[in-house]
Amino acid sequence: MTDPETHLSLHHARAADLRAQADAHRLAVQARQPRHLRTRLGWTLVEIGLRLATPPQPAVAAAG
Repeated sequence: MTDPETHLSLHHARAADLRAQADAHRLAVQARQPRHLRTRLGWTLVEIGLRLATPPQPAVAAAG
């Protein structure tokens, strides 16, 4: 059986490693968010371009 102090020190080392990985992941996610905004802006510009490129459709009078 292992010494409790050894087990505790391994636990502390693993916990520190997991916290560092979580911090790195959090920073990576924060860095990716502008890409989402850039994608939304790009698709909005595509939609506006398509609206400008297509001829306007004549308005149909409502039957009443």
